[in-house]
Amino acid sequence: MFELINHGVKKHTDLILEAEQYIWKNPETGYKEWKTSKYMENIFEKLGYSLTRAGDIPGFYTDIDTNRPGPKILILGELDSLICGDHPDADPATGAVHCCGHNAQCAALVGIAAVLKEKGVLNNLCGSIRLCAVPAEEGIEISYRDGLINQGVISYFSGKPEFLHRGYFDGADIAFMIHTTAGKNALIKAGSVGNIRKAVRYKGVSAHAGGSPHAGVNALYAATLGLQAINSIRETFREKDLIRVHPIITKGGEAVNAIPADVTIESYVRGKTFDAFENANKRVNRALIGAAVSMGANVDISDKTGYYPLQNDKNLMDITKSAMEYVMGKERVTLTDSVDTGSTDMGDLSAIMPVIHPYMPGAIGESHGKDYAIENKFLACVESARVQLVLLHMLLCDNASKAKQVLENKQVPFKSKEEYFAKLKTIETSGERIKYSKDGFIGITV
Repeated sequence: MFELINHGVKKHTDLILEAEQYIWKNPETGYKEWKTSKYMENIFEKLGYSLTRAGDIPGFYTDIDTNRPGPKILILGELDSLICGDHPDADPATGAVHCCGHNAQCAALVGIAAVLKEKGVLNNLCGSIRLCAVPAEEGIEISYRDGLINQGVISYFSGKPEFLHRGYFDGADIAFMIHTTAGKNALIKAGSVGNIRKAVRYKGVSAHAGGSPHAGVNALYAATLGLQAINSIRETFREKDLIRVHPIITKGGEAVNAIPADVTIESYVRGKTFDAFENANKRVNRALIGAAVSMGANVDISDKTGYYPLQNDKNLMDITKSAMEYVMGKERVTLTDSVDTGSTDMGDLSAIMPVIHPYMPGAIGESHGKDYAIENKFLACVESARVQLVLLHMLLCDNASKAKQVLENKQVPFKSKEEYFAKLKTIETSGERIKYSKDGFIGITV
């Protein structure tokens, strides 16, 4: 049944592994992946594909039609890297490095594209396929992305909601991609948490730290009180909600002999459900605001949409398990109902269509850490491509009976992308949260 796929993957193994190495050696962070995108574009065009490029940001997609009616399957690979300056292979100028394995995803996507051009591979399939290289999955460099939003280049911090907003996923019925993981087994989880991205600015009054500290309002002390207040409410977060709050101070003051008047914090508030992290975020804001009031400072809080919680489709989980077992063997595939406490913008797609985001082994070290690497490139790239091709075949063969079963039984939170984006708008707020009046009244906005 899968002989043509197996033969095609074997034929293009060198191409897949060359792509993995090139992208590993040329890491670029989100919305800056011009070199990576161009490299991928050149390969796709040499394979004979016509591309639709994003244009003002990196990334592209291409469509493959079987000329038989049926669902459209979206297959993705992520272009961007992280920043981890102490990784031995980090770019010395930028600190960028693929310490989350997106280079393996792109290599697998190259393999999928190559095999789908082989004679006979599309036989007995119906519907269509969209292959997409998408930017900016990692939620980093928030200030840079804020700048792109202010310039009108992008509307969303992450690549998948941005592509969704632009219409690049219109018509897609089902989406999937495969991430890498450490260990020996392929892994299918129920999903992962979503999050809100926060930019916090404490505003005080500068004064000489030695001569007249009484004349100042210390924004750094207000910020550290805010962090302590967050720590003090952690026990109120329910374990089942998987709340995670992990702030960092990105600016702490200007000079040691001046009372800090401008201190900034960035953070995520993560949670298993939209309602869970929205509720937790209000309590975090209350803690941050209370700290500012204690010091007589003000605080500007900008809450932006991060990732929607990922909910893998249950039917797709079972079909993916079968595809992975074909490639890996039954003893090397683990399916679990656990939810990952990391986040991915694949969750944004799961809000409106059935998706699956499983993991293939081949990596070593700590994800996002200085010891992360793709050790078994064959598993992480070549076999990942084979799994995805087998999964695609399972979905679209036999008049797309399995894909149609998934669609008939889908359970997604929103009926359309418009409805989904409208929901995201409800948590986006910004501005100062405290008003001091001369009569001593203090008004706050959580």
